[in-house]
Amino acid sequence: MAELQSVERALEALLDGVAPLEAEPVAAEQAAGRVLAETVTARLDVPPADNSAMDGYALRHADAGGWLPISQRVAAGHAPAPLAPGSCARIFTGGEIPPGADTVVMQERVEIREDRAFIPGDIAAGDNVRRCGRDVSTGEPLLEAGTLLEAAALGHLAGQGITRVSVRRRPRVALLSTGDEIVDPGQPLGPGQIHNSNRPMLSRLLERFGAELVMRETVPDDFATTRRILGEAAERADVIITTGGVSVGEEDHVRHALESLGRLDLWQLAMRPGKPLALGRIGRARFVGLPGNPVSCFVGAWVYLRPLMGALLGSPRMAELPRLWARAAFTTRTQARRHYMRVALDFTPEGVLARAFADQNSAVLSSCLDADALAVIPANSTLEEGDTVECLWLTH
Repeated sequence: MAELQSVERALEALLDGVAPLEAEPVAAEQAAGRVLAETVTARLDVPPADNSAMDGYALRHADAGGWLPISQRVAAGHAPAPLAPGSCARIFTGGEIPPGADTVVMQERVEIREDRAFIPGDIAAGDNVRRCGRDVSTGEPLLEAGTLLEAAALGHLAGQGITRVSVRRRPRVALLSTGDEIVDPGQPLGPGQIHNSNRPMLSRLLERFGAELVMRETVPDDFATTRRILGEAAERADVIITTGGVSVGEEDHVRHALESLGRLDLWQLAMRPGKPLALGRIGRARFVGLPGNPVSCFVGAWVYLRPLMGALLGSPRMAELPRLWARAAFTTRTQARRHYMRVALDFTPEGVLARAFADQNSAVLSSCLDADALAVIPANSTLEEGDTVECLWLTH
């Protein structure tokens, strides 16, 4: 019997020699979900000038503690005049601080009589002033290469007036479902056949991981057809992913077809679910063969495909899943393989609670519906309710 390999060793082999894909320019308004290929440097100070954090009155702090004439009105988007000595300025949130002023007092603390304001003396110098460049300073890195462009990052770019950015090309993926027993949804089922649940599930996950699906094919149990489809996939894709069909069975033609075109390594992993894993190459295309059971595909996508897409995108954030520790609301016992259990997380005042789905069988896809994380149970161990357990958070 082949020695079981660790998940870490399989990941090392999977990612060996992987380099980020080439860059391409895109419009910033179309860059959501993309990964920066180059560091973006700030062109502007943000804010561009000292401005008021609230509606109130701008003054020299030295003049506080008495009545001051209101010498001007400053609204956001309008340049102020220099502050007249011994006066204050009516100012609104975002309004630029007049030259000569250094403090803003909120309007609720000011008494007004005609065109004069009584400023209390117990205010701190610099109160309610947002300094020029407090958020971003010109010439400093704005966003580092490898940044995933989500809402805040896109806002950062817009605040600099940036309309185009250089991002990594999306990894092109061919997703192949193998086996005569697999039938697309909507097609009638014959004896022994099942609908293909893996394809839509993996398609969505791969899209979340930043990939572009260039092929979605069902591969019949036929050597010549399998070899032809694999060859086409290798010409179109950076990564070929199959579900099922890579083992030693007489009807598992993927293995032999792939070995005739390139290289294949079969792994037996010390993990549950997802013991079998196939890794290989056809030309420049990488090959990943996941088991056919839907839960094994789900777990394998998070554990293997996400970091692979991250490496191709040059995204350090995707190198591994975020880890957190929780209290187990279940008991379990493992044998020779590490168990990745599907759990829902409850964030309580007493800490994080991990609740496991009752049926953790690798064919029970409903165990993934409400899964927030994978609880990692070491091999040959017992976990009791209330024990601390490491969880891999299933997040983008």
